[in-house]
Amino acid sequence: MELNRELEKLLKKVEKPARYIGEEINSIKKEHADVRFGFAFPDTYEIGMSYLGLQLLYNILNKEENIACERVFSPAPDMEALMRQAGMPLFTLETKLPLNKLDILGFTLQYEMSYTNILNILNLGKIPMLSAQRSESDPLIVAGGPCAYNPEPLADFIDVFLIGDGEDQLPQFANLWGECRREGLDKKAFLEKAAAAIDGVYVPAFYDVSYNEDGTVRAYTPNNESAPKRVRRAIVKDIENVDFPVNNIIPFIETVHDRAVVETFRGCTRGCRFCQAGMIYRPVRERSKDRIIDIAKQQLENTGHDELSLLSLSTSDYSCFEPLALELMKYCRENNVSLSLPSLRLDSFSFDVLEQIQGYKKSGLTFAPEAGTQRLRDVINKGITEKDLYSSVGQAFELGWNVIKLYFMVGHPTETTEDLDGIVQIARNIIDMNYRIKGPKGGRVKVTVSASNFVPKPWTPFQWEPQDSGDMFMNKHNYLFARLNPIKGVTFNYHDTETSILECVFARGDRKVGRLLLEAYNLGCRFDGWSEHFKADLWDKAFENTGIDRDFYTVRKREYDELFPWDIIDCGITKEFLIRENQKALNGELTPDCRIRCNGCGMSAYTDCMPEVM
Repeated sequence: MELNRELEKLLKKVEKPARYIGEEINSIKKEHADVRFGFAFPDTYEIGMSYLGLQLLYNILNKEENIACERVFSPAPDMEALMRQAGMPLFTLETKLPLNKLDILGFTLQYEMSYTNILNILNLGKIPMLSAQRSESDPLIVAGGPCAYNPEPLADFIDVFLIGDGEDQLPQFANLWGECRREGLDKKAFLEKAAAAIDGVYVPAFYDVSYNEDGTVRAYTPNNESAPKRVRRAIVKDIENVDFPVNNIIPFIETVHDRAVVETFRGCTRGCRFCQAGMIYRPVRERSKDRIIDIAKQQLENTGHDELSLLSLSTSDYSCFEPLALELMKYCRENNVSLSLPSLRLDSFSFDVLEQIQGYKKSGLTFAPEAGTQRLRDVINKGITEKDLYSSVGQAFELGWNVIKLYFMVGHPTETTEDLDGIVQIARNIIDMNYRIKGPKGGRVKVTVSASNFVPKPWTPFQWEPQDSGDMFMNKHNYLFARLNPIKGVTFNYHDTETSILECVFARGDRKVGRLLLEAYNLGCRFDGWSEHFKADLWDKAFENTGIDRDFYTVRKREYDELFPWDIIDCGITKEFLIRENQKALNGELTPDCRIRCNGCGMSAYTDCMPEVM
């Protein structure tokens, strides 16, 4: 009650107080529960509430009788300052419970640049940041999500990582915690039981790490009998019958993605060599068309959203894409709801569907060639041609679209100036195509060219490749800007270089970079993924103070026999497959879609890769 009174005073002084009050429609408050689980998203409320995984796991955990799942977000800087001034601990939204009173605090790791926010949440919650400093009275600190596939940079701060699909794994983990507590077992005993019984449980303290003289990892040695030699990720084999939220929490304020969302399928068969998600989320598992439509209708009816989005890594690769899209489009049109179809591939997108969308809440179209030449697209195994691109864009123009977004990535392995010139030529050709189709007075076209920076991620065929240096990235950005800016109708955007390099340090980091993270946090780093908050000078100082060499993690070429920090995890993809794909990339050889031919990635040893299409 005292915290609520203090909170009322603070909310009058901050921007967007609705971030902190809770009480939204469809939020769940449980007065009594054996296990209090805090689901922490290490960014602001608006970003976290746009994340489907939060809604999904919040729903699943709260359906467990003995578990109360409550939400936690990073307070904005204005709120943080006031909380520290008042001595107020960070709290959950549902019951305003201070974080240090929780049983379990779980972080979702979506982006490496949020890591300082994790430390800040712990500190604001009055929980010791270092795992070794916590007592039995402190909450158990858990983390999962895509970044957990290399858990080592956070090994000093997280008690246990949950690797893989969480729908079955997380409730099992939380219920086991409740059972162990009722039996009077301590944290270590619980973690031993969890590591032995539940897939995907990685306890850093159960492993000793040794290093070679050159700084690379020599070995991971289990120091506890319960610890497996490698931790196998948890896999939900059938997502058709997995509980999916239809009563989503409705925020009081606008969020980044304020819409109903349905996951059509999980995984990807394409095998783009730079894409971590395409590797770690294998195999492809689909929901049936009828199930998707049922979920979508219930969500829209229960939430009042006026936009529906279909979510997957490549939406148009869904086996029943056209009938699904057309049926949903009919329903959405009748109910004045906008239908969003993100992640469409040029070589699979149906213009029968596009034509149906025409004239109906029409917006821009986004395409992702990723590289400027066919040679480089073959290197990355993108599997599309310029013919695919121009055919799709041309049909879009004929149907009345005039806003096109093109996503590219700079810094791919083997990239040359000719590949950059290819990006410029594609943009120019699209502008010219608009005039040919519509005529000089047929309407202005807007083409946005966005360039992200290549980050070699764990569990991809490019995990051995060097990242471009900062100077190399900047030279490429300047080169593209100088050639794209003069083209009328074209806008060029590019991602910040310094954050991409730092992202690589933590994506490929080992336990030693934990020192860097803690030092940067103590120097004042927060919200590093936000350009207005990123402090490059403080990160430079943190590197200097800790003696961590950023080049060791970024521009260094790896050998195939190097033991990586993430090799302690078994995600189902074999290193032999990734090496073959790396070699094929450097030779410019394509690998076919998994639906055409099994390419021997290793997943078939764990589960059926191609379930029956429903």
